[in-house]
Amino acid sequence: MAVQRPFYLVKRPITEWSLSMIALTAVSGKEFYLNCELIYRVDRSFDTIITLTDGKTVRVTETEKEIVEKVIQYKRKIYNGFTEGEI
Repeated sequence: MAVQRPFYLVKRPITEWSLSMIALTAVSGKEFYLNCELIYRVDRSFDTIITLTDGKTVRVTETEKEIVEKVIQYKRKIYNGFTEGEI
């Protein structure tokens, strides 16, 4: 039986729908996309820990500031609109 990834962890290949998420790197080195609408909080210990709205956590290599900047960029694209050439 194949292991199914949680819906909020998506492999890195760029598709149209993946542009609605932010690209992150897990501490294992694997890159993935995360729906930033699911982020509840971001904490820093040895790694950066993202707590999701369902209580699950994801450890990433990006700093808190990098994550916040990615979320801000994502929100700007969503609220200001963007064209294919701006992606």
